[in-house]
Amino acid sequence: MKTRELASFGGPRCGLVVSKAVGNAVTRHHVSRLLRHVFLSVAPTLPPEATVVIRALPASASATYEELSRDVRAALDKALRR
Repeated sequence: MKTRELASFGGPRCGLVVSKAVGNAVTRHHVSRLLRHVFLSVAPTLPPEATVVIRALPASASATYEELSRDVRAALDKALRR
């Protein structure tokens, strides 16, 4: 298999960047779990070869799932120009 074929195998991919600016380890892990679930909910609408990197800002530490979901969806819509 070529590298390009391996990259698209299994659908869209997501990377998370949650720095120490977001909070302590427990807070960062909580934000990571929320963002992972947000991505899983939008993944079926993305092209299978898509690679998405989500960077959590410090405000995400106090954001709800709905707020994070709204922000991620808006960013993806803007990036994909839907």
